[in-house]
Amino acid sequence: MTISLTYDEKIAILDLGDDENRFSPSFLDDIDAQLDDIVASAHGLVTTATGKFYTNGLDLDWLGAHSEQMQWYIGRVQGLLARMLTFPLPTAAAVVGHAFGAGAMLAVAHDFRVMRADRGYFCFPEVDINIPFTPGMAALIQAKLAPQTAVASMTTGRRFGGTDAASIGIVDATAAEEAVTAAAVDLLRPLSGKNQQTLGAIKQTMFTQAVTALTGGTT
Repeated sequence: MTISLTYDEKIAILDLGDDENRFSPSFLDDIDAQLDDIVASAHGLVTTATGKFYTNGLDLDWLGAHSEQMQWYIGRVQGLLARMLTFPLPTAAAVVGHAFGAGAMLAVAHDFRVMRADRGYFCFPEVDINIPFTPGMAALIQAKLAPQTAVASMTTGRRFGGTDAASIGIVDATAAEEAVTAAAVDLLRPLSGKNQQTLGAIKQTMFTQAVTALTGGTT
């Protein structure tokens, strides 16, 4: 798995990789480093992927082998979610494949979401795998989704295809496989050039409760 960064004019396109793109500690380090570079040079951010998955979220294999580091690890993941939620550039997730669990949360933390229309699922499986949402993760989802949408997605474990996800307000639009990333870029073009300090402050104010729950008030 290799995270890569390209640009479409001033829109950064961050490719999360071509496998399950799970949040290993090295993945978290890499994406944080890329976000540092993007803030310094871009006018917008699209995250995408290359293979079957957008991201499958938590690296359960790593966590199973390092269970004594669970609290630290969840803190790192939640730090990424908080950073994306308040990122001082317009952001869009191009959900080109499956987005599960914390991977779906990463998509939700973006300003906008475009999902492949014909294949791939968006799912919060926590209720079926007996892993309750942390207060921070629940606060993130509830800050970004309408109340009934949050109930429908958080309490059922339902797998939403692109059309269903759009109809319930999880994603903003759908597109064909080869057009998902381009559609996400197009959503951001009219927003290019927003003042970072102002936009970041607006997002911090909008999502204060979710950010506090995700970070314990440390950001």
